[in-house]
Amino acid sequence: MQKQSTLLWLLALALGWAADFLFWKHTPGISFALYAALTLGVGLFLLLRAGLRPGRGTIPLLALILFFAVFTFLRSEPLSALLAHALTLFLMGVFALTYQGGRWAEYSLSDFVARFLGLLGSGLAGPQAFIGEVKTLKREAGGDEQRPNRVWPIVRGLLLAVPVVAFFAALLSSADAVFSAQLEALVRLFRLENLPEYIFRVLYISAIAYALVGVYLHAARRSADEKLLGLEKPLVPPFFGFTEAVIILGAVALLFGGFVFIQFQYFFGGLTNIRLDGFTYAEYARRGFGELATTAFFSLLFLLGLASITRREGDRQRRVFSGLGILIVALVGVMLVSAYQRLVLYEFAYGFTALRTYTHVFIIWLALLLVATMTLDLTRQLRRFAFAALLTVMGFAATLLLMNVDGFIARQNVARDLSGEGVDVAYLASLSPDAIPALAE
Repeated sequence: MQKQSTLLWLLALALGWAADFLFWKHTPGISFALYAALTLGVGLFLLLRAGLRPGRGTIPLLALILFFAVFTFLRSEPLSALLAHALTLFLMGVFALTYQGGRWAEYSLSDFVARFLGLLGSGLAGPQAFIGEVKTLKREAGGDEQRPNRVWPIVRGLLLAVPVVAFFAALLSSADAVFSAQLEALVRLFRLENLPEYIFRVLYISAIAYALVGVYLHAARRSADEKLLGLEKPLVPPFFGFTEAVIILGAVALLFGGFVFIQFQYFFGGLTNIRLDGFTYAEYARRGFGELATTAFFSLLFLLGLASITRREGDRQRRVFSGLGILIVALVGVMLVSAYQRLVLYEFAYGFTALRTYTHVFIIWLALLLVATMTLDLTRQLRRFAFAALLTVMGFAATLLLMNVDGFIARQNVARDLSGEGVDVAYLASLSPDAIPALAE
């Protein structure tokens, strides 16, 4: 990259100016996707020009980045837009981390944390070190020969041009009123009261350019050597006793089993059983779908953490541990079905909202992640949990983006109104512009 240092800095500064042009006092809209495409395009151009080709595993990241970048301007619903922006930036970071190696699917959580910290370090210190390397290279290539200074002739030329241009500009302004008005608007840009704003903008343009140079250098220099943490030897060797772990798993399984028994007796028993205890469907549903989803989430963390620290010697201990884990996952699956049904009943009584729709989708993807976690434990590939979790987050986000949350809410609530259930018109009016096509229908 040293041989194209000038081009690297010029393109980075151009991208810094593009950020100012697209985002300064503008609503992002399509600008975010355009800027993401620009930064990726410039990075690929520089890296390919330097003879550095992407790894095979890196190519799918481009499709994922494009998918989420497009939805940054197609969706206005808050969570969907936030996820689209966040995943676009995150995946662009992963692209820089793994550009030449392409092993991002094998990263553990520790790998992601360590490598993003490394990318942050490259963004802060990489360009400064690169400047020193380029100076050393030029000094070695040119020896002690003194080259003519090209800066001062340019400065003198600009100073001499100012009075000449001012003289002719005054004459042309007198000749044409429209030209005069445009020239006055240009002069107003250089008023002293605008100076703090211009200084700030120059600083953040320079900061963006500096950081981008660091990211491009990281992709060029540090994305090929992908020594994965904990691959040969775990970062934290298992230290927890097998007997203690089995007792904990058994106790949790008993607790979950008792809860599921109650669910079968009362909740899955139908309307009669619930009303015998003085609960209506809506009241019963309101008491717990959030708590059940939270229980499932922490059960996932519990199983993952216990599997990481427990010593399991021999196939018998592994089978016992995995069997209890599978039992807990099955019981949590029943809880998730219960939470899902509670949510359906609550929506039947009160209609759809954004939070209830998020929870619907979240429950499904959380269940898939639980199954994936136990599968990884059975196949002794638990370090790939980070990849499974990333796929789950992307799947959750993609589902929200494709279903159009606010459009879905509008359609479902209007359908309830047509069936005589009533509709909260004020809530429909508060939805984002994503709901307009559904409301128009």
